[in-house]
Amino acid sequence: MPRTHRPLFGRPVMITGAASGIGRSLAQLLSHKGSPVAIADIDEIGLKETATSLTGPVLARVLDVRDAADQLAFAGEVRDWLTAPLAAVFNNAGVAVSSSVLDAVAEDDEWLRQINFDGVVNGTRAFLPILVEQDEGVVVNTSSVFGLLGMPNQSAYCAAKFAVRGFTDALRQELRKTGVSAVNVHPGGITTNIARNARVRKDPEGRGRTPEQMAAEFEAVALTSPAKAAEIICRGVEAGKSRILVGPDAYLFDVLARVAPTRYYDVIALVERRLRARGKAGARA
Repeated sequence: MPRTHRPLFGRPVMITGAASGIGRSLAQLLSHKGSPVAIADIDEIGLKETATSLTGPVLARVLDVRDAADQLAFAGEVRDWLTAPLAAVFNNAGVAVSSSVLDAVAEDDEWLRQINFDGVVNGTRAFLPILVEQDEGVVVNTSSVFGLLGMPNQSAYCAAKFAVRGFTDALRQELRKTGVSAVNVHPGGITTNIARNARVRKDPEGRGRTPEQMAAEFEAVALTSPAKAAEIICRGVEAGKSRILVGPDAYLFDVLARVAPTRYYDVIALVERRLRARGKAGARA
């Protein structure tokens, strides 16, 4: 079926996880393009920094996305703040945990699930009535390339991101006869602070790395900046895409999921080794 163009720039949007990373870059890009921006995050300091960097109207709200009742309250505040139909709801807040399944700590996995999956569900349920009442707008939910393929030592993260993907795909089908749509976003490695803010009890590979060293290794293979990611996401939303792949590594994951659904990790491990070796060579030069 032909894609439906979704006007985004210059229209009001809501973004969670806006204190840093992709969320902050989305807010900055959309504000620069004339959109009134409602932003939310649990990080009050980072949220204020984002708000002061914006050039247009902004509604900033400290919000724990795990709290369904507070998400509903925030949706009510946004509804009262709007002067035009809400164009998009970006459920973007996320965290990370690094652990093997064998050594997983249930508390850590539950913390991640409540933010990465429940937070998306809570935001969708809170803001969907506004969009349905308008009969226009789009729900944009951040999954991951780890919602395309399962990766070692990322079982909780993969489970939550696969769940976001399934939830959003199901929602899209429910909305087929309306003017509202739902989009999955699958970022590859993005140069954000998510790895440095992850919960890590010990090196899951048994190599004795510190959390800082593990974060540095992730950043060495992250190929896309948050600003570039925001640009790709907005362009994909406006183009009417139902699934947006962010970064060259996202396209690799997508291909491997199709052509090597059980042997993909051999290829990914090789690519990661080469990228890390290239990064070390560049650092020595």
